[in-house]
Amino acid sequence: MDSLIYVLTTNGLLFLLSIIFWKFPPKKINNLYGYRTFKAMQNQQIWDFANNNFNKTLLVYAGLSFLGGLVLANFSAKEITWEPMVLVMLSIIVSIIKTERALSDNFTEEGKKNNSTF
Repeated sequence: MDSLIYVLTTNGLLFLLSIIFWKFPPKKINNLYGYRTFKAMQNQQIWDFANNNFNKTLLVYAGLSFLGGLVLANFSAKEITWEPMVLVMLSIIVSIIKTERALSDNFTEEGKKNNSTF
């Protein structure tokens, strides 16, 4: 498979999906679409915050992943195989970690807004 096509179908698809999620975030808590973790689904306020945070973070990291994949495809001496998929996985993992950290910083375990100041 051509390296450029491989990057477009992995990293490019993730970037396209991140744009769709960013433009059309889920409005209500559901089991089909959106950032769905136990904590994110506790109430509507957390749901909105989690999806907004995740969508923005994923958009940034998917864009970086896509650009990194294009650079790899253009400057690699040999055909790339697993590298673009690693960039996709890292984008998703980093977005999840950053969103969970933001949820922990802004909400209590009971689902209430954290008002403590540092």
